[in-house]
Amino acid sequence: AEMAAARLSGTENRLVSLPLSRIRVIMKSSPEVSSINQDALFLTAKATELFVQYLATYSYKHGRGKEKNALTYTDLSHTAEECETFQFLADILPKKILASKYLKMLEKEKRDGEVREGNDEAEEEEDEDE
Repeated sequence: AEMAAARLSGTENRLVSLPLSRIRVIMKSSPEVSSINQDALFLTAKATELFVQYLATYSYKHGRGKEKNALTYTDLSHTAEECETFQFLADILPKKILASKYLKMLEKEKRDGEVREGNDEAEEEEDEDE
């Protein structure tokens, strides 16, 4: 049985490019996870690998990478923004913007927030009068 297990783990490692030890560490970082079955670890690693391949292929085909024969960060961020399947990655793959533009956006959000807070207070005062 030990020989079969050793052969299996050797085969698993060739079937997955991602390091299983790193996947295990990430899985164990979740407080709900106490122990990780070897099969679950392998399947999670393989699913992650296939997902990354799919994301890269989709981004390459639908981006400007074909012109340059390269996959770019911009292609990936555009996919996260435009494709419904990948929109959950939008925070992880944000569009690149200049720092000056980002600072202006933050300033605008801060101003808008102050205006909203002022309106909320006015509404609360009206409620108290009733």
